[in-house]
Amino acid sequence: MFNFLKKKKKLVIGSPAKGEAVSLDQVSDPTFSQEILGKGAAVIPAEGEIYAPADGTVGMVFETLHAVSMTTENGAEILIHVGLDTVKLKGEGFTGHVKAGEKVRKGDLLLSVDLERIRKAGYDTIIPVVICNTDQFASVVPAGGGNVAAGADFIEIEEK
Repeated sequence: MFNFLKKKKKLVIGSPAKGEAVSLDQVSDPTFSQEILGKGAAVIPAEGEIYAPADGTVGMVFETLHAVSMTTENGAEILIHVGLDTVKLKGEGFTGHVKAGEKVRKGDLLLSVDLERIRKAGYDTIIPVVICNTDQFASVVPAGGGNVAAGADFIEIEEK
């Protein structure tokens, strides 16, 4: 009856890498820019270390190490996709530091990536971060743009 008095919980997802935070509409792949997989944000990385953006459980580490999925403790399903078309590198230039099913804390190292190798191969290094179950939340919005440190506020999620 008085649900309007109930304070909605918010979760802040951190940036998975140091770099420049940008909106998904700046990602040149329509799967991300048109939010087909969900809402989120992207970071143009300055360094090749990719960290857990929140506490949770690793769902999947793609065989080619170009992407990691995880589920936060409040149920947000996060996809961290390193670069565009980097699946074609077949794992070259990527080092995985976690496995599916592992519990991680915000700031734990997930992947190491040779950004220069990706660029030399002709691929974009941008890292889209998408909340794949966006529809289960009241809102999913970028926390802002500009230079961010790894772990800095990146995406704000509000529960329904």
